[in-house]
Amino acid sequence: MFFEQRKQSPIKHRRLRYLALLSLRLALLLLLALAFANPFLVRPVAGLAGNKLLLLVIDNSFSMRAGSRLADAVRQAIAVLAARKPSDRAQVMTLGSQLRALTQPTQDAGTLRAAVESVRPGDSRASLAELAHALRSVVESVRTPIELHLFSDMQKSGMPANFSEMVLPGNVSLVPHPVSQEAVPNWALESVNAPGQVWGSKKAGVHAVVAGYHTPTATRAVSLVVDGKVVATRSVEVPAGGRAAVDFPLVDVSYGFSRCEARIDSADSLHADDVSLFAIERSEPAQVLFVYEPSDLRSPFYFRTALGSAAEAAFRLDAIPADQVAGVKLASYTFVVLSDLLSPPPSFEDALLKYVRDGGSVLVADGTSGARRATVPVFGSQIVSSRHYSRDGERFLTVGEADLSHPSIAKADRWSGIKIYFAVQVDPTDSRVLARLTDQTPLLLEKNIGAGRVLLLASGLDNLTNDFPLHPAFVPFVEQTARYLSGIEPRNGGRTIDSVFKLRTARQPAASVQVIDPDGGRPLLFNEAASAQTLQLTRTGFYEVRLADGHQEVIGVNADRRESDLDVVPKDVLSLWRANGSAGPEEALAAEQAREPLKPHSLWWNVMVLVLVAALAESAMADRYLGRLREEL
Repeated sequence: MFFEQRKQSPIKHRRLRYLALLSLRLALLLLLALAFANPFLVRPVAGLAGNKLLLLVIDNSFSMRAGSRLADAVRQAIAVLAARKPSDRAQVMTLGSQLRALTQPTQDAGTLRAAVESVRPGDSRASLAELAHALRSVVESVRTPIELHLFSDMQKSGMPANFSEMVLPGNVSLVPHPVSQEAVPNWALESVNAPGQVWGSKKAGVHAVVAGYHTPTATRAVSLVVDGKVVATRSVEVPAGGRAAVDFPLVDVSYGFSRCEARIDSADSLHADDVSLFAIERSEPAQVLFVYEPSDLRSPFYFRTALGSAAEAAFRLDAIPADQVAGVKLASYTFVVLSDLLSPPPSFEDALLKYVRDGGSVLVADGTSGARRATVPVFGSQIVSSRHYSRDGERFLTVGEADLSHPSIAKADRWSGIKIYFAVQVDPTDSRVLARLTDQTPLLLEKNIGAGRVLLLASGLDNLTNDFPLHPAFVPFVEQTARYLSGIEPRNGGRTIDSVFKLRTARQPAASVQVIDPDGGRPLLFNEAASAQTLQLTRTGFYEVRLADGHQEVIGVNADRRESDLDVVPKDVLSLWRANGSAGPEEALAAEQAREPLKPHSLWWNVMVLVLVAALAESAMADRYLGRLREEL
């Protein structure tokens, strides 16, 4: 009676029974959404790096040959390796003109020790600026703090002019290991001046300079050796820390190459700089063909006089009239001069064109005869007109523009003051204009024909069309043009280590060259011998070279005499340099982190792994609940 009767609700109330399964399914949905959001973390790359790198750099430059310096450096490097932690990676390098790696970063103690023990003395000059520069490249690939151990005599001459060039990167800590504490006296044969080539019966004179570095006044004996035989000995007094010169009389060397050296008696710990090597070649003068009109006796006289007075008898001139050149063998001449020819014999001109196409060179001087021709012989350009400036009011013109980069003009004082009374105006198409008159008429032109070259002087070599043969600029013009057309350049008998020797020009064919270094090895591989244009001289001693054009060369290579000054870097400078890279591993790591830009690290794969785990757990739990439900039904 107390309860009101009402109809029962048809709605069935349920309670959640599988909360764990629900949670797994919700987590799976959330993880899928997170994966599509592509989450990431931002952190510096340097922060991901491992431990520090122990970098051992052993100086094996030329000065390390003094006494036991290199042996001391190797011994100290082995001691550092023995004291390192087995977990520390290390790398061994040598320092000369370049920083050279002997190993990769490794923990293998045997590999590191073998690399240190393999270090041998080199001939290059050590450069502390090159060390700092190379380390900047190293830190880009090795993203860890670097503890640099430098084993060196800390030579003062290895420092750059600007201290900033030897500043080390911020994550490099320097630990110097000097093998020398103070300047050591040393005498050296600083330089030798001797011709690299003599011609005919001419003899060679030799001038040598002996230098003392931190030395007292002393008398040194200087000897000249040719092909292993002492030919002369002189005594010279070298002032304290100064220099003294000695001249040897003209030396008669045999034909071909003679290997020569000047040497002083050894009186210090660095014996390798007591000798200076050089080579002298004796050969016959190069033949030059000069073709002229029989009526022109001035041109061959002026050219012969200039060539003989300036070129050290390197050339011998054969002057032949134009009516007698038929049948001349052009292959025996290093270059040919055509002086104001009216009409060269057709057979001779055809032979001359072939001579040029095969690599020969020709100088054409076109004087008044050019006024009666339509084209220039061999050069081939059309003659537009003739300019008789002597008939005008000013009577002559001068040079207005000159290309000083060309050897024919570079040492001729811009041809300043030369008076041109007559010139032919030629079409400059397909040619390079080297000099112009003030009215823009081309005066000196060059054209490449095949493998050879032709120079054209649009005036004569006499003193009628111009006063050039009477001008001081004529002798250097003839000398430099002769050397340019023949390819014979003045050379010194000796070269400095790490200098570059030219093996071929870009115009020469890809013929193979042969190089034998002072150790008897062949530094060029087969493919390099057919294509290399230069050779870096990396060893002291004599190199034997057969060039691409077939010529033979013997080159004496000597160490850089700056290595002979055994003074050391001042202690205050060394302390400043060490402080520049004195940060410890923790500070270096922090500096690297601050220097490195932050980079994102994606977490997509991590989230997908969680999605997979959640999906497997959900599947297993759902199967269990469904089995229980079937039992209830």
